[in-house]
Amino acid sequence: MFFAKLSVVPGVPLFIAVIAALSLSACATKVVDPTANWSPNKIYAEAKDEAQAGSYDKAIPLFEKLQGRAAGTPLAQQAELEKAYAQYKSRDNAQAAATLDRFIRLHPASSALDYALYLKGLTNFNDDLGLFSFISRQDLAERDQKAAKESFDSFKELVSRFPDSKYSPDARLRMTYIVNALAQSEVHVARYYYSRGAYVAAINRAQTAITDYRDVPALEEATYIIYKSYDALGMNQLRDDTLRVMEKSYPRSNYLSQGMSPVKDVSKAWYKFW
Repeated sequence: MFFAKLSVVPGVPLFIAVIAALSLSACATKVVDPTANWSPNKIYAEAKDEAQAGSYDKAIPLFEKLQGRAAGTPLAQQAELEKAYAQYKSRDNAQAAATLDRFIRLHPASSALDYALYLKGLTNFNDDLGLFSFISRQDLAERDQKAAKESFDSFKELVSRFPDSKYSPDARLRMTYIVNALAQSEVHVARYYYSRGAYVAAINRAQTAITDYRDVPALEEATYIIYKSYDALGMNQLRDDTLRVMEKSYPRSNYLSQGMSPVKDVSKAWYKFW
């Protein structure tokens, strides 16, 4: 901070001397904007260079400046999308999602809308949810589901509105993964109840998975938990009925021969695609 020692000059009121000192202080602390004389294209080139170098903390403010300098132009829209991507790469997913929401709201006819929806799906898909279980060893089904559902909704909107988009095939794979992981979440809870002897609760939770989801691997274990719970409750008729369903639906099931095993890594089968 700039400090000035005030001295009274004969004939000059003290308040004028104070104003002068404050003016000098303001000048001394004023930050010079190095981009002040840059063209929009130069700002964009610099922002791209920073982003490609992984310096997202430097790229983001440059993209923001470009949005202001080139407001109302396609370049400003491009800057907004690239800012969202930089925020996503820097793991500021909440800000990335907010940027994309704004873009989708203000530019509903943009030719890049499919990309915006795809990127929005990614921001929630990779929001520290444990989807990368080959790294974290903790799959999505054991974590908070809210972001996963929001991710699914973004991908679903993408494939519904833009089925031929180049981003749609990958989005469909991720949707399949999310559905299976959400079903597995119900099975995690059902297994927990079963292990604690709360068999009725285990049945109810496993039934929820079967009712809410279709054609996902987690339902095999859900059916087995129901079978074992009925057996533990001594409800033999329902147990035998469930066993027949199990044998018909999963004739090669390892559960019937080996019992319940550790939770499967449901992400591995899907991540090999991207």
